[in-house]
Amino acid sequence: MSRDRFIAAGIFALGLAALGGFALSQSATAQDATDGPGPNLVIEVAGGTAGTIVIDMAQDVAPNHVAQITALAQEGAYDGVVFHRVIDGFMAQTGDVEFGKTGGDLSMAGMGGSSKPDLAAEFSSLSFDRGVVGMARSMDPNSANSQFFIMFAPAPHLDGQYTIVGKVISGMEVVDAIKKGDEAANGAVEAPDYMAKVTVQE
Repeated sequence: MSRDRFIAAGIFALGLAALGGFALSQSATAQDATDGPGPNLVIEVAGGTAGTIVIDMAQDVAPNHVAQITALAQEGAYDGVVFHRVIDGFMAQTGDVEFGKTGGDLSMAGMGGSSKPDLAAEFSSLSFDRGVVGMARSMDPNSANSQFFIMFAPAPHLDGQYTIVGKVISGMEVVDAIKKGDEAANGAVEAPDYMAKVTVQE
């Protein structure tokens, strides 16, 4: 695949502008929550940052996207995939199982997907708050595949534009510590942190 899966330049720039003066909330309410109804995606992060992130998957909101992520995790497809685009105060993106494996050539990380088909959008009325997980896509709303991003801070300009697939219920401090990229390079990260192991807990 040759298309970059994330945010159209205009929306992306708007997000950076809107977050320019944002003071990142340190509220611990979301990350201190106990396990949600599941399935839960459990991500073991490695690299410069180490720790565990648990995401309660929104199966009732985006069943097809959650099924695809779950299947990829169960196949081990996400193991070793880097956080290739990380923008401080905005989001951390990962999940490119095609071009984003650690130890390989990462020059095309963010351009790929998986062997599974792209998905039709499952937009909802949920809001992109801190800790929310959304699916990356190209300009085509029906192009999400394997990549996803975790919000560092609220980004209401994304609401209704990207499919929400879950929320971090444990390990938000690990998300916050993920190595940040260069904003001038659209968040591209040198020697990025990565998902060492991704499993599913029903």
